[in-house]
Amino acid sequence: MRRSVLAGAAALSLAAVFAVPAAPAQAGLITYCVGTGGAVTVPNDLYVPAGESCSLEGTTITGNVQVATGANLVVNNGSISGEVRIAADGYLDATATTIGGQVVLAAGGFGVYLRQGGTGTVTLRPKGTATIEGFLFLEGATVTGNVTIGVGEARLDQQTQVTGNVSSSGAYYTDVHDSFIDGTLSVLNTSTGSVVCGSAVRGKATFAGNLGGVQLGPNGTLDGCATGGYWGRDVSISNTTGGVSLEDNIINGQLQLSSNTPAARVAADNRIRGGVVGEQAPPALAARAATTADRASPGAEHASTRRTGAVDEATTAGPADL
Repeated sequence: MRRSVLAGAAALSLAAVFAVPAAPAQAGLITYCVGTGGAVTVPNDLYVPAGESCSLEGTTITGNVQVATGANLVVNNGSISGEVRIAADGYLDATATTIGGQVVLAAGGFGVYLRQGGTGTVTLRPKGTATIEGFLFLEGATVTGNVTIGVGEARLDQQTQVTGNVSSSGAYYTDVHDSFIDGTLSVLNTSTGSVVCGSAVRGKATFAGNLGGVQLGPNGTLDGCATGGYWGRDVSISNTTGGVSLEDNIINGQLQLSSNTPAARVAADNRIRGGVVGEQAPPALAARAATTADRASPGAEHASTRRTGAVDEATTAGPADL
């Protein structure tokens, strides 16, 4: 169903009646989306009401998008000129879709899944008092700007490119596979650690206060992968519990190790141009390959279930009047 309302008094009145957020101040019109949409152009902002689902195929949205509490937006082969904001328990799933502005998942948001598309800055806000952890999965995506992760599961994969920095603090885990980060990488205080394999990071990399371990390259204890990575500047790993392993990496700077329990395993096949500073395991232990199992990814399973349910709900609702 589509309802377009004027901003200002009319939007405030409608919000009072239906208990939904008012239209953004800069928007002259809002298109409400419940159901399915095709290859049409939405000439203004788009809003998915609380608890509803919107599934779009080939749709162009010229304004901003807001996904309300408990709502779902699934977009394939689409285009969004503005930003996308997802409220608590909201979900965004976009494939082969270009998003011109930022993507922001609010505290308690369900998650964001972006594949083979592009977007501006991506932010997952800390959960605060919310019970939902949230997640971010980027597969073959291009992020023009920074990625900031304050919660849940985060994985960059399948040749994802980030032109800015990637910063994670307090997440469940933060992993980078087969991807490129043009800026810095900072992973702090994850509860199950961090894995980086087959990737390049041009800026400084900092891993600190992580539980569960840090694995850079193959033959670690957290996840299976074939190759190590390239690090353009210093790599610092400190205060890690659960093990640190480095194998098959090129570090075009210094490797800095401190207060890791146990001491880091640094294999002989790493090429570290700036040398190693800090405690590391004896060579015999460093050369020992660890047993590796694929890292659990309940977030990906949750995303698949949510996506399927959202598309089914939208299909049942019928065509949205876009």
